[in-house]
Amino acid sequence: MDQRERRRARYVGASIEKQLGALPVIADYCHRLDLADIIDRACPIRDLAHLTHGQVIEALVANRLTSPAPLVRVTEWAREHAVEEVFGADPELLNDDRIGRALDAIAPELDRIVGSVGAQAISVFGLDTSRLHWDMTSISLYGAYEQIDADHPAPKFGHPKDRRLDLKQIQAGLAATGDGGVPVFHRAYDGGAGEVAQVVGAMTELQKMAKPQEFLLIGDSKLVSYTNVSAMIDAGVGFIAPASKAYTPAARLAALDLDSATQVDYVAQRDTSKPAAARGRWHVSEDTMTLAGKRKRDPVLTLRRVFVHSTARAHAAATARAKKLDRARDDLDRLARGLGSRHYPDEKAVTARVAAIAAARRVTAYLRTETGTDPATGKPTLRWWFDQAALDAETATDGWYALLTNLPATVAAAEILRRYKGQEVVERRYSTIKGPLAVAPMFLKNNRRIAALITVICLALLIFCLIERQLRLAIAPQTTLDGLYVGRPAKPTGRLVFEALARLRLIPATGGQPPGIPRPSPLQTRLLDLLGVDPTKPR
Repeated sequence: MDQRERRRARYVGASIEKQLGALPVIADYCHRLDLADIIDRACPIRDLAHLTHGQVIEALVANRLTSPAPLVRVTEWAREHAVEEVFGADPELLNDDRIGRALDAIAPELDRIVGSVGAQAISVFGLDTSRLHWDMTSISLYGAYEQIDADHPAPKFGHPKDRRLDLKQIQAGLAATGDGGVPVFHRAYDGGAGEVAQVVGAMTELQKMAKPQEFLLIGDSKLVSYTNVSAMIDAGVGFIAPASKAYTPAARLAALDLDSATQVDYVAQRDTSKPAAARGRWHVSEDTMTLAGKRKRDPVLTLRRVFVHSTARAHAAATARAKKLDRARDDLDRLARGLGSRHYPDEKAVTARVAAIAAARRVTAYLRTETGTDPATGKPTLRWWFDQAALDAETATDGWYALLTNLPATVAAAEILRRYKGQEVVERRYSTIKGPLAVAPMFLKNNRRIAALITVICLALLIFCLIERQLRLAIAPQTTLDGLYVGRPAKPTGRLVFEALARLRLIPATGGQPPGIPRPSPLQTRLLDLLGVDPTKPR
């Protein structure tokens, strides 16, 4: 046989191996959360059914975590993965119709399911709920959705975070613990719902989960309104949120004195590997401000206002301003060279172009211009400059922002900053939803199923984050795990854990022999041991 013949491929039977991956871990965590039973108690089904709604939702959660592609061909995914062996679900039953009926079934019970699973996570995994971070995001949708179910969030045009103004959206709110960034609560809202109006409802649900423990609610500037602050004070809930311009005008920030502020003993995670001299520094000072209601009988609320200066933020602001000034300067110089051309034949055209440059380069606040017409040539004229006083006023605010809180004076301003800095955890979880778990954009038949699928995604995110937290606790006080990232030590993340386990395989049972699992690699064995999961023992 010559060399060419030996290289020739041939058709063979499909491999009998199935992909096992992280399915045993997912199944174990679903069991700890009592996920299927919680759903089945909320949405019972006939005894004759081959799969309960809880089993279907568990399979969908596993699908999101192991194969985050559009929600189609789930049956094919289940055939290729060891879904039947791990979850006891026949792949042929996970068809589009059965999935749709499961989503329809859980849709009216989402609040009950979310609350029960969140409370179970807090109890079983010992989550500290003394600090909870709240934020909302938008999820873009394909489809017109002209006929909607009034009992569920309605797709509407709004202000999408991905700037797809051509698409309708649904909004989702997420509350994550300061302890590991675990999302214990979520809820879907109308696409046009105002973020400010959702805070009280979310706070009330979080109180039910956190009881009897008091908690601190941390959010963005939408957290602050008279109604919200009043409700939080009445409920005994502390809060921290950045102050919008309405509560802290630029002139107030410009008047602050950095030399009289107190330096904070805080190092950002991004700076931990840098020498001390190269790290960002934070300073704080504070005063109080009042918040008045719309009615005369509304009591005036007094809040602490903590002013924060960040050297990293100041440097970023200065750099961004220099870039936009340079770009505006280039555009204006190019315009000046083209005065009188067919593009800018008169003063009107020049004025319009100047306005467009000012808006595009965001220099309207300090760009000053004089336009006219040269009487000798009839060509338009232009003189422009940047207002140094306006630039100096903006420069004085570089690095400064304010936080509002109702925490007592016994909590130092520096501690308020430290507690607030965990807010980025919610944004990081949203990036997981829209990235590794592949939610947006989405298309489903109706808004009822959209709301249900958002819950499926957030349940998957809950398990994703619990696995990450559990692994970090298991290796403490170490912060990295050998071989986790391209053979090098790395801080455990949910994504790295799922990637490392993805290569696990299962050989289905044949000829009276039980299923077999080729021996995991040392890293996979280590991960499974740390997570307390034995893939050879069904849950």
